[in-house]
Amino acid sequence: MHEAERSLFDLQRGRPLYVVAQPGPVNRPGTLIATVEGLRIGVIEQLQRWSSGDLRLTVTYHRAHSMGLSTGGGSTNMSLGLNKTANSDEILRLSTEPGKHTGAVSNVRVASVPEVGGLTLARLGRLIPAVVSVHVDPSEFPELSKALERGDILNVTTAQIQEMATNGKLEVTHVSDGPVPLEEAEDAHFMFFRESNGILEHVAILIGDRTRWADPVPVRIHSACLTGDLFGSLRCDCGEQLRGSLEFFAAKGGGVLLYLAQEGRGIGLGNKLRAYSLQQEGLDTVDADCTLGFGADERCYDAAVQMLRYLQVKRIQLLTNNPEKVRAVREAGIQVVDRKPLYGTLNRHNLKYVKAKVSRAGHWLGDMLSGAVASNK
Repeated sequence: MHEAERSLFDLQRGRPLYVVAQPGPVNRPGTLIATVEGLRIGVIEQLQRWSSGDLRLTVTYHRAHSMGLSTGGGSTNMSLGLNKTANSDEILRLSTEPGKHTGAVSNVRVASVPEVGGLTLARLGRLIPAVVSVHVDPSEFPELSKALERGDILNVTTAQIQEMATNGKLEVTHVSDGPVPLEEAEDAHFMFFRESNGILEHVAILIGDRTRWADPVPVRIHSACLTGDLFGSLRCDCGEQLRGSLEFFAAKGGGVLLYLAQEGRGIGLGNKLRAYSLQQEGLDTVDADCTLGFGADERCYDAAVQMLRYLQVKRIQLLTNNPEKVRAVREAGIQVVDRKPLYGTLNRHNLKYVKAKVSRAGHWLGDMLSGAVASNK
């Protein structure tokens, strides 16, 4: 587990990683991998210098589908041969821009287990889910063998990556807390939580006196949105939902807002901004995410469930328009006694986004689109 966690941070820093199927001596054959995001020409040259094979690009089945490459109708990640003259800018464009690109790649095959391991780490690190790789035999390249022995290039197994990615049951640890008076509710208390793998951190915001909370307890599970929550972006309704939740809690005498570090439905701020650029070109929010290699919604609500359990909240009134949140919480054994809808305000910038929520994700926003409601206030 320790090696896999280190490997994630190495990839985030743009360093290559050596992935093998089984533990063993450092000079056994394996796969050198680097993420497309932050890919430097020096890293490309390293990979090519230490292998006689072709440099390959591995993408998710979402990305392969958007490129017009057949995935057999299943969830199959694909590995694509790259031209020997391909540079980092060309590889980045190939991994993120719309279009079929069938003429820019060759020798398409199903991704190997080590290549999929690299994709897994990229997604965990909120990087573009695409990696470049070469198959190598360190015994043929003394420089590479020495780099592995010194630990200059980290050696990790596919089993270690998978263990970190699944990690059984997600656990969160309460780290600290303190009072934070808010404009909407002066009697607010912030509780800070960290996931057991140390990757993500979340906040529970408690409004009012816990001993006087209603039954069921009003709860909002809110994914972080820097652009909407902090800057009031007109592209989404997140900021209005956040403030509307706090106002509702104050009026009801209390409640809990679980603020999850899941920017952009789990793809991270950098990729969310890339998706915004694709939306500007005409794609809806789901197709934009899939073009980048992500699913329609990458979020998981296990951390929210764990925080509710820590708070000993068992019966809730869930403030949401998202059926997936209701399902996830109920399946975890917490009673969703009631659901309260939350509505923002439609404008020319967010209309397509709200329509995609309804048509592509099944969100309960029909009244908002029909004009039956103006806002959540």
